[in-house]
Amino acid sequence: MPRGVIERYRTLLPVTRKTPVVTLLEGSTPLIRAKRLEKELGQKGLELYLKYEGVNPTGSFKDRGMTVAVSKALEEKARAVICASTGNTSASAAAYAGRAGLRCVVLVPKAKIALGKLAQALVHGADVVAINGNFDQALRMVVEISRTRRITLVNSINPNRIEGQKTAAFEICDDLGVPDYHAIPVGNAGNITAYWKGYREYRAKGKISRLPKMIGFQALGASPIVQGRVFRNPKTVATAIRIGNPASWQSAVRAREESGGLIDTVTDREILSAYRMLASLEGIFVEPASAASVAGVLKLSRKKFFKKKRIVCVLTGHGLKDPDAAFKQVSPPRTVKAELKRVLEAIL
Repeated sequence: MPRGVIERYRTLLPVTRKTPVVTLLEGSTPLIRAKRLEKELGQKGLELYLKYEGVNPTGSFKDRGMTVAVSKALEEKARAVICASTGNTSASAAAYAGRAGLRCVVLVPKAKIALGKLAQALVHGADVVAINGNFDQALRMVVEISRTRRITLVNSINPNRIEGQKTAAFEICDDLGVPDYHAIPVGNAGNITAYWKGYREYRAKGKISRLPKMIGFQALGASPIVQGRVFRNPKTVATAIRIGNPASWQSAVRAREESGGLIDTVTDREILSAYRMLASLEGIFVEPASAASVAGVLKLSRKKFFKKKRIVCVLTGHGLKDPDAAFKQVSPPRTVKAELKRVLEAIL
């Protein structure tokens, strides 16, 4: 019988028999060998695997953390949850809150959220408020609201979110073993924090004997960790990582330092190139931010960076989250008369 991440990894999560489990059967996402993309790398002998989180119930990795955060909120008798979001968190929070019978309030930056994600939050019944500001300003406000009202914050600064998200590291180890390198997009930095926590806990439990190097990638126009400064006006086509002051900044740095890895930048051009390659070479449609991990691996491989061979790239969200981005990358379909001759001319 299918299980969500709480039931699959219950003994490694902060839940008890009294915790009412709110699940959409998230997790157990595919780990796909990318043999055609391997040929595009600048180093021979590398093995590239794609952890495709876009097939979670609401289309992103956020569902792993949200099942735990909302389950714990319900256990603690919360009546509502709140979050700031660039899109994916809002969709996930709204879906899980709806399933739990809780009110969901979302703050988003006006005109800076992909339409697919906004549609999800609205149709799931969230109270969405758009602010004339950026994500970091929205996050500060929801933190303050959660401190002064009986409403549970479900952004990744809620430790229950990190607890749920770490289960993806467990799955990688269960399905593949420990990769040599773990590549991941970095926005608010909760996900790199969660994966590193998961790997360390699996080693502490004796399930693995070593740890991967964590290699994170920020968009150049939104790279506060790499450049060591807050970005007041972050800019990138990768809306999910368009964050100028990550809430989990320091824990991301610890993951980098403790693992002997790195956090680097990729340009929007590199992101979109990887985005197209994932779709055309591997049949995997992701939102632009997801492609940052692959873009980073392509960049580093051409510099002969990798000393060992096995790499896992996390693909954080489905391409249908941001259909506008897709249409900007392709030509519209050709229109011809409804005649066989004209169709054959068009395709031949």
